[in-house]
Amino acid sequence: MTTPGVDDTTARPPVAERRLHPVTPFRRAWAPVAVLAGWAVHDPNGAQEQLQRLTATMLLVVLAVLVPAAGLYGFLSWWFTHFAVTDTELRIRTGLLFRRTAHIRLERIQAVDVTRPLLARVAGVAKLRIDVVGADKKDELAFLGEQEARALRAELLARAAGFAPETAHEVGEAPAHELLHVPPRELALSLVLTGATWGSLTAALVVPPVLWLATHSVWTVLAAALPLLGAAGASSAGRFVAEYDWTVGESPDGLRIDHGLLDRAHETVPPGRVQTVRIVEPLLWRRRGWVRVELDVAGSDNSVLVPVAPRAVAESVIARVLPGVTVPASSARPPRRAGWSVPVWWRGHGLAVTDAVFTARHGLLRRSLSLVPHAKVQSVRLTQGPWGRLWRLADVHVDTGADKTVTARLRDAEDAALLLRAQAERSRTGRRDARPDRWMA
Repeated sequence: MTTPGVDDTTARPPVAERRLHPVTPFRRAWAPVAVLAGWAVHDPNGAQEQLQRLTATMLLVVLAVLVPAAGLYGFLSWWFTHFAVTDTELRIRTGLLFRRTAHIRLERIQAVDVTRPLLARVAGVAKLRIDVVGADKKDELAFLGEQEARALRAELLARAAGFAPETAHEVGEAPAHELLHVPPRELALSLVLTGATWGSLTAALVVPPVLWLATHSVWTVLAAALPLLGAAGASSAGRFVAEYDWTVGESPDGLRIDHGLLDRAHETVPPGRVQTVRIVEPLLWRRRGWVRVELDVAGSDNSVLVPVAPRAVAESVIARVLPGVTVPASSARPPRRAGWSVPVWWRGHGLAVTDAVFTARHGLLRRSLSLVPHAKVQSVRLTQGPWGRLWRLADVHVDTGADKTVTARLRDAEDAALLLRAQAERSRTGRRDARPDRWMA
């Protein structure tokens, strides 16, 4: 009931805007320094010439101006950044010279991740990253206090689930049940048994000496060695640090993934947003029965579900991501005449279609099995080149909502045409019968 002569909009309490953690200016103060460092990396010769022209006095003057300017920039950018949670949206206002206001509809939030880089953990702060349906990149709030970040994450998920604003604070973070934990020793051994690790290390050790013998140029050797060493580190130590203490838990708001040795990340696999699940089985893992599970999630950067685990455990986690889906035990190989089109490697391709998923397999040394729920198929295509027409072979491509494609290669041309029509019908039926994507359902 309203009082005559009183406007409802004026009766509502004003939206309380909040600022980020006071440590944030120190992070943003590095932006001008990063610009100079980027210019120096882009044009090292020009940067060296400019540096040589500076005397000691001029260098001190430059530092005396640059450091306060960077500090002032960090403070002002923090001062002019606000955020607020209203009944319908998360509002973020940023910008020192050019103002930007992001209006994030709560019902379109599909994941809220909490990440804590090493220095942020020392300072007791965290970064909140918001995954929104249809957005190319995540909006973020960096930095918030750890407790504030977790409380805000729980509130946003509760609002997205449909809880009233006055009760969203009381809901708190939904409890999680642990499904999987990867021991560090098992993770380290899996990296040792990965061919990519040894391939990158071998290239980093062999290529630089060969280039030195061929060119006798230090710069050529460094230009080749540094990227190779970086790739070797990323595929071994980098992956160990990123995937350390990997834990998968099930909660009403989706599967939660916690991982990281130096930088801790608390991510969520959004319910109903998984487009493709891949089971990867490297050659040296087969004796131990290990597999790796990767994901394609629409509008999200989450790509790994299980870094390494026994196949039975991994399939039990997949059953939580894709309810009602069973991983096919076998798949149909292409016809034997496919060997004339793709010698030897044709045996690594396979196809299996169940009532729930379209499954394609490829690879002999490093096997990969891709599962696409019928409801997630956006389009189906058939392609056939001149060589395929000669041997009556065709490829069937299934496109998903994550802008990814799963291909069943080297199928019999007549069977491929039948598969095309049948898969289109299964996709229509699957989308019609699919359950809606709901938080905390």
